[in-house]
Amino acid sequence: MRVRPITTAVAVLFTAATAAACGGGSSADGPADNCKPAHEFTTIKKGTLTVAGYDLPPYSKLEGKKITGVDGEIVAAIAAKECLTVTPKWMATAAVIPTVQSGRADLAVGDWYRTKARTEVVSLSGPMYADQMAIISKDGISDISQLKGKKVGTVDGYLWVEDLKSYLGGSLKIYSTTLNMNQDLKAGRIDVGVDSFGSGKLNNPNLKVEVAKSHPDVAASQEPAQSSLPVPKDNAALLKAVNEDIKELHENGDIAKFLENNNLPKSAAETGDPRLIG
Repeated sequence: MRVRPITTAVAVLFTAATAAACGGGSSADGPADNCKPAHEFTTIKKGTLTVAGYDLPPYSKLEGKKITGVDGEIVAAIAAKECLTVTPKWMATAAVIPTVQSGRADLAVGDWYRTKARTEVVSLSGPMYADQMAIISKDGISDISQLKGKKVGTVDGYLWVEDLKSYLGGSLKIYSTTLNMNQDLKAGRIDVGVDSFGSGKLNNPNLKVEVAKSHPDVAASQEPAQSSLPVPKDNAALLKAVNEDIKELHENGDIAKFLENNNLPKSAAETGDPRLIG
């Protein structure tokens, strides 16, 4: 996911109820009588984890009352550990972070990067997975050096754009939308596309999508952005619980499994140490 702009609304305090009740991992599940939460913290509504989000497959998508995608599976696993029922709150992309910031959602899904600017308005969980840079081509190119001499397209806003500008010069075409880039790629007006792995795989089923190999001239290929769950700044107990649950999901291999379930490489679970970009 590209680095999205942040709306600088003023955060407000909110009153929350104690999460003592037990629920299942999705909004369709009822409470389990014998459920014991792994942590103690408050949520907006007792027994419920209110999750702000928007459709961004394969990371997040609302299907009926259930959040699917890799973020949806991670949040469902966290909710199950904490005996909570997930209640989705779907909206426009630009409204998601302000909704969490103002305490109208407990957390957000949608491949939200760990950025310095974003920490000004919300707290960010530890990294769930890396949003890997990918190369889309007919030949299965993964080496950035092989892009030299080719017509290459990418989408404005990604972390690698400035480095690719410097590396490729005039052979790089920058698009305002993924749709436009993919149309030119399929029509042969460009030879290669550069996108996030998840987006590239989803939108180009007839082409080869490879994770870009590390290249010294393109920083995003060496240290990809890390995805997180934004939570309100005034709920430190929730942040602590989410971080500990994510750590456990990494250790038991569940996050790697969730990635594979959504056609993402399990290597994306190898995030490295937490870091901020921007």
